[in-house]
Amino acid sequence: MFAYVESALVEYLRAIYYPLSDGGFQFPLITLDQFHALGDEHLRRLAVELGREFATLVMLAAVGWAAGTNFREAVSHFMIAFGVWDIFYYVWLKIFVGWPPSIMTWDLLFLIPVPWASPVVAPVIVSAVMIVAGLVVLWCEARGRVLSTTWRDWVVFTAGGVVVIVSFCWDWRNTMAGGLPNPFQWTLFLVGLVVSSAWFVWVLRRNFRSASTLNPA
Repeated sequence: MFAYVESALVEYLRAIYYPLSDGGFQFPLITLDQFHALGDEHLRRLAVELGREFATLVMLAAVGWAAGTNFREAVSHFMIAFGVWDIFYYVWLKIFVGWPPSIMTWDLLFLIPVPWASPVVAPVIVSAVMIVAGLVVLWCEARGRVLSTTWRDWVVFTAGGVVVIVSFCWDWRNTMAGGLPNPFQWTLFLVGLVVSSAWFVWVLRRNFRSASTLNPA
């Protein structure tokens, strides 16, 4: 239901600022100069929107913290909640206004700290990977197979995630200036996603091998 609320709010924002576009949104973005020209009320709305995005992340993190009994479970529940929220955000927008018309349609993902933009399929892929990874960790925890990780593992996970975020933010100066998006950095995106995913699979195999050594058949 959180995704429903999010998509309903975004529908209203798109109706206000992109009333003539198909589905209520399209690039180029409204620039800061245009917001200034619209007046102080609209600048306050922009500040409120930034706060709403931050509050959304805090609420999703709170879900993970409340549902998990340890750090691993908390992170896993956060990943699942984030992934489900993000995917169903697009599902509800499709129901409400028929947007996006294609999985390759460009979308504005976040504004913190700079605009993130990509074809819709990219965040959906990330969300699906997060859901699968979170479910795998919870499955291991439920069966007493604690997923042991090292600081090196977290460095790799974080580095891969940062590379994915960089791919979303790569063109931020152009989009923030009111330009149309340049071609998405698919190579950068896939490198970050594959590195994190492959390392996660390696960590799983390492833990299963260790468990087999300690508990031989």
